Amino acid sequence: MEVIILAGGLGTRLKDVIGAYPKCMAPVNGKPFLSYLFDYVDAQGATRVILSLGYKHRVVTDWLETFDYLPFELDYVIESEPLGTGGGILGAMEVAETDDVAVLNGDTMFKVNLREQLKFHKEKNAATTLALKKMYKFDRYGVVNTDAAGVVTSFEEKQYKEEGMINGGAYFINREMFLAKNLPEKFSFEKDYLERFVKEKKIYGFTSEDYFIDIGIPVDYDAAQIDFKTQFK
Repeated sequence: MEVIILAGGLGTRLKDVIGAYPKCMAPVNGKPFLSYLFDYVDAQGATRVILSLGYKHRVVTDWLETFDYLPFELDYVIESEPLGTGGGILGAMEVAETDDVAVLNGDTMFKVNLREQLKFHKEKNAATTLALKKMYKFDRYGVVNTDAAGVVTSFEEKQYKEEGMINGGAYFINREMFLAKNLPEKFSFEKDYLERFVKEKKIYGFTSEDYFIDIGIPVDYDAAQIDFKTQFK
């Protein structure tokens, strides 16, 4: 299993808390957030991890040099300028080798069963499969709508919702189908890929009730300090 981790985020909303670190390196109980992602993908059976790096990439690469051993092959690509979420995925996908590649956000922990998600993705012959999480009373995320077969039918903009399914930031992408779209070097994965191609009915949603947190805002970053004491022992 190959896993791309998008680890080039600026961490603008966390700057007062973590300083000039990329978000993936935000300390959680004395360890970078990325360290927990490594533990998670290792437990899920990852054989190769590709980091998509950009902002303050030397902070990440210097940290990687402290490891004597990693349980998976590690590679990384570095953006010379910000290319958006889509550009980050595209650059990493060009060095990927497997047919279907997992993609994770470097500031989100969604402990979805990647093996089960991959099985679902292949059974559906999907171009892309999103891991979905049901949320209640929220306005921070947009909503993903699916039909009975799991096909994503539409995306709704961020607004207050009593409940709904959100995109948890864990994907499987068919590399050949993705690269065949001839996407530009710089683009938004959400707007310029998911929303643009949703009508082709090749994008699916895989629902999971597993633990989810996005540390992009201080209140959730603080919550991770508590949660990870039990989520990662």
